[in-house]
Amino acid sequence: MSLPLNDSVRQRIIDRATIYSTGSFSTPSPVEGVNVLYWESAHSRTPVLYEPAIIIVAQGAKIGFVGEKSFRYDAENYLLLTVPLPFECQTIASKEKPFVGVSIDIDTAMLQELLIDLEGEPLDRGESLECIGVNSAAFTEEVLCALERLFDAMHRPRDAKVLGRLIVKEILYHVLCGESGAALQALAHRHTHFAQVKKALQHIESNYANPLSVEQLAKLVNMSVSAFHHNFKAITNTSPLQYVKSYKLHKARLIMLNEGVKAGVAATRVGYESPSQFSREFKRYFGATPLDEVARLRAFSPGNRDRGGMEAGRRPAG
Repeated sequence: MSLPLNDSVRQRIIDRATIYSTGSFSTPSPVEGVNVLYWESAHSRTPVLYEPAIIIVAQGAKIGFVGEKSFRYDAENYLLLTVPLPFECQTIASKEKPFVGVSIDIDTAMLQELLIDLEGEPLDRGESLECIGVNSAAFTEEVLCALERLFDAMHRPRDAKVLGRLIVKEILYHVLCGESGAALQALAHRHTHFAQVKKALQHIESNYANPLSVEQLAKLVNMSVSAFHHNFKAITNTSPLQYVKSYKLHKARLIMLNEGVKAGVAATRVGYESPSQFSREFKRYFGATPLDEVARLRAFSPGNRDRGGMEAGRRPAG
């Protein structure tokens, strides 16, 4: 059941978040692994690549589109991403009502600690959802209260250092016990189809500039080609080859934006042999030529980055 933010709690969080606004969508907070999200204008549907995180929104909204699936994260629903995932995203925000929230890295070591502590304990959730790489889930009062306390801890350096990570662990615990918690469990378990696909995704991330085939990736994770294709699509909602192509294009966009190199150089760096093919696929994917897309990103906000993903061109750390 959706639970709207208490108005006073919401306003307190928004006021705290405004302190960290730097003109970029995402700003590192005093708590390790936590970034404050703040943006004052709407952003049309555009391709992005998100890293694994829990994204909690106090005001405004985003709508994501991956394959035939769409999901919304806003003041009533947080977002859980357990794999790097390319999709399209729309931002709902205005100067009067900015987009405000936080992005919390998923610390797998912390997650393992929680699962050890919970061994034998039933988790308070209903039937598990399909464990794909992205899910939105309804807020609970516990998550909202923890978010408020997280912002309180940020206000004092000692509290941020000592209490911040404890509150992050508490939030991770509540998400684990929530309606999308099965996806977190799958992330932590090594002998599941999810873990096998995650291993393939990590291989893509480290080797995207090299030739990658479905057969090679399936062999890497000890699956048949058909089983790998099926499980990969169930988790990412896209095919392995389409994922590789999307990842290459996002990386090329980052290289051009951050290093100022030309499209042909970026194409070679991400493994394209034909610059013309790269330009055609880039324009088809992003809706603009490489030159125009980089110019748009620089005009959008120099150095801006979205901790939820590569919305403005720079890949987040972590």
